[in-house]
Amino acid sequence: YYLIHFVLESFIYRKIKLIYKFIYQTKASKREETYYKYILPQKGIDEVREDVEKWAEQKSAEIELLRSNEQYRREFLQNLAHEFKTPIFAIQGYIDTLLESAMMNPDIQKRFLEKASSNVERMVNLVKDLDEITRLESGEQPLNKEKFVIQDLIKDVFESLSIKTERKKIRCEFKKGCEQPAIYVFADKEKIRQVVINVVQNATKYGKEGGSIVASIYQTDGKHVLIEISDDGIGIADEHIARVFERFYRTDRGRSRDVGGTGLGLA
Repeated sequence: YYLIHFVLESFIYRKIKLIYKFIYQTKASKREETYYKYILPQKGIDEVREDVEKWAEQKSAEIELLRSNEQYRREFLQNLAHEFKTPIFAIQGYIDTLLESAMMNPDIQKRFLEKASSNVERMVNLVKDLDEITRLESGEQPLNKEKFVIQDLIKDVFESLSIKTERKKIRCEFKKGCEQPAIYVFADKEKIRQVVINVVQNATKYGKEGGSIVASIYQTDGKHVLIEISDDGIGIADEHIARVFERFYRTDRGRSRDVGGTGLGLA
């Protein structure tokens, strides 16, 4: 009896030990696997079952995340190919027309060249945005924080985009907070500038001719600053708000192609 009990106990112990060894090794990094020493915990069979179930749930979640990432990667590449294909075909069409029509009216030639140049600029901006996103996600582009006046930054952005806003007769106004004493913030000035530029550019693209863009600044709790940019354009429906930071996401692709842009501004 004791011999049978001992054999069964040893057999079960070895099997449980193998289970925990496998669990520990899958949790450890490759370097840790070489030196990892595991100790079989003193647990009952119910506790062992719970540990195995937890491990299985964790691995299932990791597998699901990998599948999700792979699907995201495929969609990203499909969108990327589409975003490049559109301006390339447009450029090719304009150039082919110019080559086939040597006697074309100079004004029409100029208009075609301007449209081709606009599509080239769109591709350049797309490459720049992708490059910056890649460097940010890989940690190769650290944040360079500095102290600066947030009102001055907003005013600089409005001035830098004045040609585009004046073309549509859009007024850029400063509302609450912008005329208060200087509000200093500590952040990456160029990154904040880029965000504000993207928002104001979108407000200009989709805003009504003769409309307005209004900037407001609030100090929320003495530690943080809230910047609001409002306009009287077409707006974004509630169901799309949560997706404005997704790459290439547009609420209306047809209208977005008309006004240009890469779909990466806020990504």
